[in-house]
Amino acid sequence: MFALPDDDDRQFAVTLARGLEILRCFLPGERTLGNRDFVERTGLSKATVSRLAFTLTELGYLRHDVEARKYRLGGGVLSMGYPLLAGMRVRQIARPFMRELAMQIRGAVSLGMRDQANMVYIESCSVDKRSDTRPDVGAVHPVLRLAMGRAWLAGVGPEEREVALNQLRVGVPDQWQRYRPQLDQAMRDYAELGVCVSHGDMQKNIYAVAAPLCAPVDSETLVFNCAVMDHTPQARALLDDVAPRLIAMVANVESAAGLR
Repeated sequence: MFALPDDDDRQFAVTLARGLEILRCFLPGERTLGNRDFVERTGLSKATVSRLAFTLTELGYLRHDVEARKYRLGGGVLSMGYPLLAGMRVRQIARPFMRELAMQIRGAVSLGMRDQANMVYIESCSVDKRSDTRPDVGAVHPVLRLAMGRAWLAGVGPEEREVALNQLRVGVPDQWQRYRPQLDQAMRDYAELGVCVSHGDMQKNIYAVAAPLCAPVDSETLVFNCAVMDHTPQARALLDDVAPRLIAMVANVESAAGLR
């Protein structure tokens, strides 16, 4: 988790931030967590964790399993996210273009945005709903391991990029050290080709190529991603065939959304 600002920043509500960090402790596949898990993952004291968990439960953001003595995420978390998705008109605009491209490449086409050290998938289309290449909406994966994440870093302005890189360097040092060479290559690829790629960095059998929209949408930089299985003809032609199709699709979405 990223470090919180100093306590002497009067504009920063530390208690609120700590409560949100409790909610961020849950990872995909983890149905329940206990106070000990919260303490280990946030570094907060037992007393603070207990007080925050109680408050979040009272507000509906956590549910307490009395028998297990653990917590589950509550419906309040889901209800907070839906207005964000529903308000993203670009998702509806992009969907037919994404579906067409997914059919062309026989893979998955997704749209995502950054959240701290992760990319969050906000839309996804695939010709095969059972395919490993299609993530669920709401799925999160590390920025540094994804073509989508690298394209986000390449596509934002220099100041925003530098802030994000510093956060990643400090917040996820192991990932930073391991994937720094791929990130450097991604920056060169984007400058030359307009896309960033991943050859099995997230999943060994999945190749991906990604490109950002030319301008922010509601102050967010959004990125499109194509994913194909590594044994397919599309994977062997990732830069020669899939990447140009992706760039063309992104341009079509930008025109339809009034971004260019």
